[in-house]
Amino acid sequence: MHRMWNKPQPDECAGYYHGYIRQVPDGDDLPRAALQEMQTLRSLLTGVSEEASAGGYAPGKWSIREVVGHVADVERIMSVRALRFARGDQTPLPGMEQDPYVAASRHGARSLGSLLDELETIRHATVSLMRSFDEPALDRGGEASGARATVRAICYLTVGHAIHHRRVLEERYL
Repeated sequence: MHRMWNKPQPDECAGYYHGYIRQVPDGDDLPRAALQEMQTLRSLLTGVSEEASAGGYAPGKWSIREVVGHVADVERIMSVRALRFARGDQTPLPGMEQDPYVAASRHGARSLGSLLDELETIRHATVSLMRSFDEPALDRGGEASGARATVRAICYLTVGHAIHHRRVLEERYL
């Protein structure tokens, strides 16, 4: 049975991935969904001023700029994981703690436009990588953050994570 871009099965990744995977609409072209999500995010944030993008929705919460930068950071890390596992690398990979990444990033000091441009560049690279995978590559997996995951699950997590944060921006920031 051809499974190329079917959603991952429960045994393809740790349970916490599935919260993000469920965010991805059903369909047969995950790379196209990733590009559509980038367009949706850019449209959502088009009218947001630089001043408004500098703040969070509550004290201690990330700014809109930091959220966009966080999505870019996570996408880069997930792309490296997917690439390594797709190529058969079985080296266990470390996790990432998001708060120290954001704190060290200086995303808040950058313009929202520059962060969106960077994320869009990363997204196109991610989509190119996804499109390079054949079904055997998507079925390969490895260990990251102490849990096994297939390349397919990592790709879905990447898109679902972006959707999750866009929805948080819609619901809590805008």
